[in-house]
This record gives sequence, structure tokens and C-alpha cells, in this order.
Amino acid sequence: MNLKAVLILLGLALATIFALVCVLLTRGRAPSTCQHLPPEQEDAEDGQSLVFADLTAEEMSQVVRYLQGNLGVQLVDASRAQPSDNCIASMDLQVPAKAEVLRFLDAGGARPPREALAVLYFGKQAEPNVTEYVVGPLPTPVYHRDVTVHKYGGKVPYHSRPVTGKEYMDINALIQRELKKAPLFLAACCESDGTDLVSLTTAPRGFKSGDRMTWFILFHNVAGTGYFLSPVGLEVLVEHKDLHVSRWQLRQIFYNGRYFASTGDLEQEFVAGVLEVIRLKKLQADAVLGSLRPRRPPGSPGPLQFEPQGPRYSVRDNRITFQGWSIAFGMNPNSGPRLFDIRYRGERIAYELSLQEALTLYGSNCPGGMSTRYLDGSFGIGRFAYELVRGLDCPYTATYVDRHYLAETDTPKTNQNSLCIFEHDSGLPLRRHFSDSPSLYYGGLRKNTLVIRTISTLINYDYIWDFLFHGNGAVEVQVHATGYISSSFLHGQGTDYGNRVGPHTLGTMHLHHIHYKVDLDVDGQLNSLETQDMEYEFVKDPWSTQNTIERPYLRRKRLEKEDEAAFPLNAPMPRYISFASPNPNKWGHPRSYRIQVISFAGKHLPINSSMERSVSWGRYQLAVTRHKEEEPTSTSIYNQNDPWTPTVAFADFINNETITNEDLVAWITVGFLHIPHAEDIPNTVTVGNSVGFFLRPYNYFNEDPSVDSSDSVYFSSEQDARACGANPLACLSSAAACAPHLPPFHFGGFLNL
Repeated sequence: MNLKAVLILLGLALATIFALVCVLLTRGRAPSTCQHLPPEQEDAEDGQSLVFADLTAEEMSQVVRYLQGNLGVQLVDASRAQPSDNCIASMDLQVPAKAEVLRFLDAGGARPPREALAVLYFGKQAEPNVTEYVVGPLPTPVYHRDVTVHKYGGKVPYHSRPVTGKEYMDINALIQRELKKAPLFLAACCESDGTDLVSLTTAPRGFKSGDRMTWFILFHNVAGTGYFLSPVGLEVLVEHKDLHVSRWQLRQIFYNGRYFASTGDLEQEFVAGVLEVIRLKKLQADAVLGSLRPRRPPGSPGPLQFEPQGPRYSVRDNRITFQGWSIAFGMNPNSGPRLFDIRYRGERIAYELSLQEALTLYGSNCPGGMSTRYLDGSFGIGRFAYELVRGLDCPYTATYVDRHYLAETDTPKTNQNSLCIFEHDSGLPLRRHFSDSPSLYYGGLRKNTLVIRTISTLINYDYIWDFLFHGNGAVEVQVHATGYISSSFLHGQGTDYGNRVGPHTLGTMHLHHIHYKVDLDVDGQLNSLETQDMEYEFVKDPWSTQNTIERPYLRRKRLEKEDEAAFPLNAPMPRYISFASPNPNKWGHPRSYRIQVISFAGKHLPINSSMERSVSWGRYQLAVTRHKEEEPTSTSIYNQNDPWTPTVAFADFINNETITNEDLVAWITVGFLHIPHAEDIPNTVTVGNSVGFFLRPYNYFNEDPSVDSSDSVYFSSEQDARACGANPLACLSSAAACAPHLPPFHFGGFLNL
């Protein structure tokens, strides 16, 4: 080998060694931690949004102390109160009147006094009742006033009060005592002595006003699994109306298609050999239908969303700002998430956007299933919004916020990290175009959205409540359903009401209907409702008169009265419905926001049903009414246990008043029919089980406002798309060459139950 070849080989060897060293050094060097930049500063707000802020734990405690010392009656802590006691049941912010708030926000008026709304059960009175007090001013209250008659037209009957945890405990103790009267039957049917059976409440509780009689469905309980899928065929009817717990009674027993007067009668028929018994084996944790334990070891981590320079949104107290958006957020312990004073580019789009109610109505050939119509606001949509799991319920790097509530105890409780806020990259363009002629260019904008999320666990179901704010000025509201289905014991013609999903389990058909309040203020408070849709007209072809052409044209209409603006559920509705301002945009059209509903709702309860008025909001997919302070909500927590004489009947809101150039409110119902199937085991998935609506600018602007986004991308064939100066996407390799700072995983959601 000559010297030249040796030198060439030596040079190649040195180059290879150098390259390997570089690779090894690069691999060994940890990437730098991402440096967070402060989010873009929005206009100073001076704490104005605190007018909508939820009560603090200290404020709740102050109200409790005030009520204990100023009502002149003994108050027992609700966690141990008997029905014959007086107690504080719950507490929330008393939201000030809209006119008062707007004077403060927009006209330099005085800040409205901060007040609480306290719900008290008075069982130790000659006429037991539920009373609501407004208490203020906070933080140091000195007055209270009874607002019950003003709100509901009279005292709230005691039987309509929501059931407390203590009442459920006393009912369960009664059921356990009664089960002990049928030991042989329980051993045969369920390999149980009754102590490993768990009961599930139904609602409403009877057939007429004054009833308080509830069917409870019994299930096998296996720790760490969803008992909702393991019914044993036994259901019991408990009467618990009397103020004295000792007088509560088991009224009926249902088992495998038959009804019995008592557990004693059930046991007697079993001993006599005339009762058909379905013998169930005691369930094991590894074989139960409802287990969510992983079946495979963890794989490689999936994609991780992070912000290389920190969040681009800001959260201060109860106010969020993001790329022109400003939102005040909160949580009603009963009805759930609520947003106020939603502004885009400094202009108020909506005064209030809030969840009102969630109805779940079941079918079955078992008494518990067929009588169930859950109104979840009565149970506590906001109260049962527990801690979110970082990295699964929300992105790992989201901002997590605590929520405080007071319910069924004199001590405020905190659901830590129960609301999350994050910017979401949908992986989809908000808009884009590739031009292939006559000039060559590309322009687009990523669909990045601000998301406010909370998740409520209401017995078996988990509802994911999302509020999304888009870069084009649109608001999107979504609800996703997951969790466990509820089930009945399969017997007889059970499959007329659902599908078999286990050896003895019937997944019962049901509907989910969700109601929202949307108080839009489009370019001011005074709006009108306009509809637009298409029709075809047949015209002579102008350039060939012997032929005709089918030409679509626009049919516009302004609705004048509330009755015209009440659109029945599942009936055809104009495709474009807008809240219109009297002021035009640059092109002469009214500045408007369009309501676009995405829903697959089931059929509403027949209007001749004795309880239909309590859920009469469900008659309409959209109803528009004039704003009234005496109509703040479409339902009430008392409608669940007395739906036959509802304290709030939404149908009464619609009385054909004029809705032209008025302060208007949209009430929106979304939902879906769910017929459970094998793939709902162990859990219902969110795929395909999401509904909601959009609030979209419609001639509100003179052009799409997202063109002003600093995230916009444009490059032409004459530019080098690889250059960071020409294309911000080319900057990502350096901007994102850092490691996100991930806080240690922590979950304390089991500590506060």
C-alpha cells in the first residue's frame, strides 16, 4: 500500500472518530430547560372580574358563623343532622343583578356588595321548609334577608329538599337491617350476607308532590371496580319522608321480575321452594366486568404537548386572558361551570355562559331503571368536580385551579386542581390555502385554542365540560360523556330496553340532555334574532330562455316574539340563527353572532307526563327570551324531588314577549340517545359521545380577525421557506430545542371524599 493510500485511510479514520465524539458529546449533554417568557400583557383590569368570583373558604366560614349567631335557632352540622334538625345545606355566591354589574364594569359605578346565598333546611319547625337567605356584605356579614318567596312564589316544601349524605347513610342502615331477614335467600342468590352489596339511588322519589319514596338497586361490590355493571336482581323501595328516621320503612322488594311486600316474604317463598333464583357467584376483582386495571404493562410514552417559552395565556384570580380573549370563570356547586363577561378584543360578546342542568332518563323492565330521571344539578355538578389527573384529564403542563365549596357541612371543602386551563394545538389548520396558479404561495394559521375544562363525576357517569376560545372570535362549548353505564338485572323481555352486556347485565337505554344559558350581548345589550336559510327558485335561464335553472336564494327573517324563537327539540330549525346588533359592519350588515347547535338528542319526555314541566327546558333545542332578573336559571335543585310541582318551570319563561332590540338570552339544549352495547364495557368512551354548540361571529367583523395573529404563516415560491425570518415554522427547531419543566406527578383527589 503506498503512502498516499495510507494517508487517505488515516484521514478517514480521524474524521470518523471526530464524528463519533461529536455524537457522543451531543447525546450526553442534557437539553437546556425551556425558559418561560411572560405572556403578552393585556389591558389592566383592576380586579373588576372579582365581582363574579366564587366564594372563598374564609367567606363561607364567616357566613356560617353569622348564621349560627343571628337566626335565633339551633343549627346542627348537616353532616350529622337528622331530618328533624335545622342545618345549613349549601352556599354559593349571590351573583349581583346584571344592570348593577354593568354600571360597575362599564360606567364607573359603585362595586356591587359581595353577598352569599345560603340554603337552609328547617326541619325543627311547626312547618318544616327550605329557606334561602342572601347574606352580606362579605367578608364581614351584618345582614340577611329571606329571598325564598321572591324567587319561588312561596316557601319551598321540605319534601323537595335534596337528599343529604347523612340521609343516604340512614337509608343504607335500614336496607342492611332488612336484608338480614333473608339470609338463606341472599346466600343462595348472591353468595352474600348483604354486607358486600351496595345500593344505588334512583330519582325522583314517588309519583306525586309530597312523596319521598325511593327505589334502590343492589349490586355486588368489588373494591376497585365499577359496581354499576353487577346487579344482583334485587331492588328495594324505601319510604323516608317522616322526620323521624325510626319510622322509615321498606315498602316493596323486587327480585327477578316479581314484587314482594317485605324481605320476610321473599325469604319465606325461597324456603318454600316456589321462588326462581338466579344463582350468582361472588365476583373476583380480576374477573369483574367493571375493572379498569391495565391488562398490559406500560408502553413507550405518547406525544407530549408543551410550551417552549411558557404559557401564552394568563390567569389572574378568576380572570383568563389569551390573544384578545378575556373571561371570568367560576363554579356553581350545584349547576357547575359558569363564565361571565366574555370579551374579545375588548368588546363583550357574552355576559354569561353557564351550564344549567343535566338530565339522564332511563328505560328498563326493572322498577329502579324505569323510574330514573336524574337531574344532576340536585346532586351537585360543581360539587362533584374532583381533582383532575395531570397528563390524562388535561395536558400535563396545563394550569390547574382549586375550587372551594360548602355543602352538607359547616366546614368549607376544597377540590384541588379541579379546573384546568390550557392552550391546545388541535393539529389542524384554522385556515390555509396552497396556491398553484397563477402565483405560487402558501398561507395558513394553526388552530390553537384556549380550553377551560372541568370534569364532574355524578355517581356512574363522568361529564367533561369544555369551553373553547378560538382565534377567529368563535366560542365553542362541548360536553363529552364517559364513565360507567348504569344497568339493570337482565330478565324477561329486558332487551326491549337495551342490550345484554354481561351474563346477567342489561345495559339500559337512556338519554342525556344538557341545558345551557347563553346571555349574548352582541355589540351592546340590545339585540334582535335573525334567521337565514336557503330555498330554490326556478327561473328562466337569462342567456338561454328556453331553459330553466334551479337557483338557490337566501330567505331572511327577523323574529319578533318569544313564541317564534322557541324551536322544538329535534324539529327542523333555520340553519343560520343569529343575535344581531342594530349597528352594521363596514359592509352594511348587522354585526351578529351565530348560534350553531351540534346535537343528537333523544326524544323529550311527553308533555302530558306529570313531571314534564320540571324539565320543560328540554322541549326546545333553542329558545330565546328577554333577559329578566327573576329568571336567572332554567331549573332548580328542588325540581328533582318534587318534579310534579316544580319550583322553576322553564316553559313559563316563554310568554310571547317582544324580542326586537331587547336584552336577549339564548337557552340551548344538546344531548344524545345512548343505547349501551358491548363496547361500553368496562367504560363508555368519549368518541362519538360529544355534543355542544358554537357561537360564531357573523358579519361582526369586517374580515376574519385571525389575520392579525402573530402565528400566521406565509411564504411564496420566491422565498426560502427554510429561513426563520421568512417562515416562523422554520424557527421551531431552535425555539423548541429545550426540555419542558414537568412538575412531579401528584394526586390528592381521594383525600377530601
